[in-house]
Amino acid sequence: MNKRTALLYPASLKAMTALGERLRDARLRRRFSMETVCLRAGISRPTLYKIEHGEASVAIGHYVNVLRVLGLLEDLGAIAGEDRVGRRIQDESLPLRKRAPKKKMQLDWDEVYRKKNP
Repeated sequence: MNKRTALLYPASLKAMTALGERLRDARLRRRFSMETVCLRAGISRPTLYKIEHGEASVAIGHYVNVLRVLGLLEDLGAIAGEDRVGRRIQDESLPLRKRAPKKKMQLDWDEVYRKKNP
């Protein structure tokens, strides 16, 4: 069975590597062994090794499980939370509201005169 790995741009690869390092540092700060994290996350040691080295071949679900074990699952909500560029594109494509032209009122001067002078 052939496995396809994602081809990443250098900046993306650097970000994945940094994420893996941060996950490893978080594990070590908590004094969790690889075995403990693997057991709680339901993954194998080689998979955790790949996660901690930022390999893109690992399913995102495994990353989520490791975040959960480390107590960092709330940080997942920050990913793509504020989409400034997307909002700007969306706002630019909204139609500009135009006001309807004002209707000119024609006054019935006889009626106006009758109301003022009964």
